[in-house]
Amino acid sequence: MQRITQSPTDPGFVQNPYRFYDQARAMGDLVWWEDYAMPVATTHRAVMAILKDRQMGRAPLDPPQTPQHLAPFYAIEAHSMLELEPPRHTRLRGLVLRAFTSRRIATLAPEIEALCHRLIDRFPDAPFDLLPAYAQHVPVTIIARLLGVPESMADQLLDWSNAMVAMYQARRDRAVEEAAAAAATDFSAFLQEYVAARRSKPADDLITHLIAAEEDGTRLSTDELITTCILLLNAGHEATVHSLGNGVKAVLESPGEMLAARSEDLAEEVLRFDPPLHMFTRTVYEDTEVFSHRLKRGDTVGALLGAANRDPAVWDAPGRFDPGRQVGMHAGFGAGLHFCVGAPLARLELAIGLRTLFARCPALALSSEPHYANLYHFHGLRELMVTR
Repeated sequence: MQRITQSPTDPGFVQNPYRFYDQARAMGDLVWWEDYAMPVATTHRAVMAILKDRQMGRAPLDPPQTPQHLAPFYAIEAHSMLELEPPRHTRLRGLVLRAFTSRRIATLAPEIEALCHRLIDRFPDAPFDLLPAYAQHVPVTIIARLLGVPESMADQLLDWSNAMVAMYQARRDRAVEEAAAAAATDFSAFLQEYVAARRSKPADDLITHLIAAEEDGTRLSTDELITTCILLLNAGHEATVHSLGNGVKAVLESPGEMLAARSEDLAEEVLRFDPPLHMFTRTVYEDTEVFSHRLKRGDTVGALLGAANRDPAVWDAPGRFDPGRQVGMHAGFGAGLHFCVGAPLARLELAIGLRTLFARCPALALSSEPHYANLYHFHGLRELMVTR
């Protein structure tokens, strides 16, 4: 297995990780990333194979030692279906899907579009940052409505989410850890009150539906319910904000693409071309061989989603943004057992958010060069200054 070195916090990599991905992919399906001290899959076929391989999973073989200052954060993670394997993952995902149905999500379309129009009505005439004015508000407002919590809590939910999600970033340090633990404590306490209120007084919201969801005589415990609500907000919000920002940037930097920006395939091309999440990791559960490389029980392997989505073996000119492209199976939402449970909502928000924005603001233009934030494994903009 060939070896390659690249700091994930290097400014050049943060702004354009795809040059590194192209270099790594040319070295083989799997390469050893020195900075992470683990093998990573670089091609579309290798990434998909690893994500679908049931000899690998998210849960570690042995429970990690949890530092005391991170106990509140990992108390929530302990019940997250993102970090679990069957049979518990199967049970949790099944219960969540009973409340978080595609049909229920589809009914949100008029609501999402109305919210987009309301936010666009508030755009100033001077140059402004589209991220806080638009991209951040769409997903956090919708998830607040779904959960049944007041929209006035949106900014607080956003702060908690940002603090907790920072734990998955390469820039993680002690300050990030303490902020995440504090956010986990406060977020959990807030939801405890709402769960208790909904148990005594049900409403037509996601918390009530999660309380009522039942499979084989079992229901979500309070801890599982709280963790699930936090997961739906954190994972869905972070990814959708980056997808909206990255998508607008891609359109505005591609001459002649504004007319094609209302294409039905736009959202999928955004998720392929510049996805919001670039790496998933898996623990190897049994000794195995993957693309002629031996992996041992207990090894960790990374799946580079961003590299898979630019694989020339799957797409012609993969480095070119093409809103009319027939995308097919990209890796933006992962694959296999842990395929994103919120994918239908994310797709709906992204499609409506982009379509409405470009229909209402056909003269939208960049007012300064966008720069990505130091967020890896996530990939999103620090700001997106535009004029309308």
